[in-house]
Amino acid sequence: MDLVDSKYIGLVSSRLPKFKRVKANLYNFRCPICGDSQKHKNKARGYIYPIKANTNFKCHNCGASMSLNNFLKEVDPTLQKQYAMEKFKEGHAGGRNFVVEEPKLNFEVPKFKPKLDLPKADVNPAAKQYLENRKLDPTKFYYTDRFKQWTNTLKPTFEDVRYDEPRIIIPLIYLNTVVGFQGRSLGPSKVKYITVMINDDAPKIYGLDNIRRDAPVFITEGPFDSTFIRNSIAMCGADADVSRWGISTPVYVYDNEPRSPEIVRRIETAISTQQTVVIWPSNIHEKDINDMVLAGHDVQSVVESNVYSGLKAKLQFNTWKRI
Repeated sequence: MDLVDSKYIGLVSSRLPKFKRVKANLYNFRCPICGDSQKHKNKARGYIYPIKANTNFKCHNCGASMSLNNFLKEVDPTLQKQYAMEKFKEGHAGGRNFVVEEPKLNFEVPKFKPKLDLPKADVNPAAKQYLENRKLDPTKFYYTDRFKQWTNTLKPTFEDVRYDEPRIIIPLIYLNTVVGFQGRSLGPSKVKYITVMINDDAPKIYGLDNIRRDAPVFITEGPFDSTFIRNSIAMCGADADVSRWGISTPVYVYDNEPRSPEIVRRIETAISTQQTVVIWPSNIHEKDINDMVLAGHDVQSVVESNVYSGLKAKLQFNTWKRI
């Protein structure tokens, strides 16, 4: 790490909560990109360290990774301009993004790494049949015949396990780690979906590890629906600000239920906050993406052809909710 980099790390350190020098050329602090843990204010998972001839930033909470130059641009643009000029004087191209490769760190950052010690859903006839009947791939999901009992082995959740039941397990994976799961009932049940977070600080989102963040990301109501749309995720709970996970162009895909006050309210809120949404055309009668697929619709084309924002979204929405 050169003297200029060390100098500007020191200058920006006052803007970084819980900043400390772990050892020579390794600095730790709360990530200013995602805000780090909202539950544990002492957790600090942002790091600055050298990699070859460059200096890099990486957060082990949100996964953000960038050069020191780009990090300064995010945290303190004025300081970044001074940094870029000084690097220019030292022989670097002024104002460039100093690109670095993904680091191979030799220090350990505590990570929660639970494993799903379960068979895939295709080994159980009932689970396999249910998923295949919905045109879903059984190998992407898991199965347990005692959901409550199994859940308690990962996280104490259920006090009473007498009335246990089989469920399909939908894993929630973030940074290659299982951080939670949804259990989908196979038979009659008061609650079709039960979501359990093993790591309460992790995003309650399905598919986050499998998307391109530099392209539009479609956000569906449920994990099953998201498997039919390219570059999509599913919110496994209430709507949330996905920008903290590096998604700059979200497109919200709500169920096709104009008679549902809850769906109508959520779409209205999305439009009023300048979000981009999909408004279903009048020739689509099915209520969700999975049902549309079963009805023979080319869902990818329908979704891509009905993306709206701003005034057009308001006009289209007013037409849709009168259907």
